[in-house]
Amino acid sequence: MAGAEDDVYGAYDHSYLYHSAPISHTQSPAVTGTSVLAIKFKDGVVIAADNLASYGSLARFTDVKRLRPFNSRAIIGVSGDVSDMQYIDRLLNALEIEENYTSSASASSSDGDGDGEKQPNNTLNAKNLHTYLSKVMYKRRTDMNPLWNAILVAGLDGQNRPFLASVDLLGTTFAAPTLATGYGSYLAQPLLRKVVEDEKDVENVSREQAEGAVREALKVLFYRDARSMDRFSIAVISKEGGIELKEDEKLEGQSWAFADRIKGYGTQTN
Repeated sequence: MAGAEDDVYGAYDHSYLYHSAPISHTQSPAVTGTSVLAIKFKDGVVIAADNLASYGSLARFTDVKRLRPFNSRAIIGVSGDVSDMQYIDRLLNALEIEENYTSSASASSSDGDGDGEKQPNNTLNAKNLHTYLSKVMYKRRTDMNPLWNAILVAGLDGQNRPFLASVDLLGTTFAAPTLATGYGSYLAQPLLRKVVEDEKDVENVSREQAEGAVREALKVLFYRDARSMDRFSIAVISKEGGIELKEDEKLEGQSWAFADRIKGYGTQTN
């Protein structure tokens, strides 16, 4: 039965609810973030990513934060499709709420026991989070609807040791003392490996050395990667300090003096 509002606005159009188009999945990302870099040091991990999201080749959004803390023991860095990154962020928000609820409920029940025994720490650590994300990425891949992202998970594992691992859109996982996604896997990894070549070198690297190596690698990417910018986010996860996140850092000490020596472009062919 038509209501009085139909006389003013006309009959409600239900046609938009029905369509015959097939379900479509993302075939290629539209708005993307580039490299994420990370390196272990003796007491934790340093991870960084710039704040640019590009629409194709257009540097469209200059304040997109691609580092996402998860409790005080883990942080993720995401490259690739920004809308899929936002979906992952919603998943982690729901997981974090559930984790906080179950942890507080467990603590309350243990207080009521009164047996004086120390209860185990049920907080998810970085290794747990990496396992969860690898299952999410693999499930979406098997549904033929992948999340177009490469993710680095950094933090502390169950034994309070530095943890660093990656997962890509196929659900493939990899762990190493230095990792990078995007263009950084070609340009930044060699620079980071000069500081930490393998796991046994981690104990000899200080926080200052690790952070300096990451900042220098970001500078090289700004010079060479057309999809990067000079503003970035950087986080340090350590045993003592938890997560220290800075989201609006700017590269310093840049020099373009090398540019006049580059040959092979335009008129500079000799």
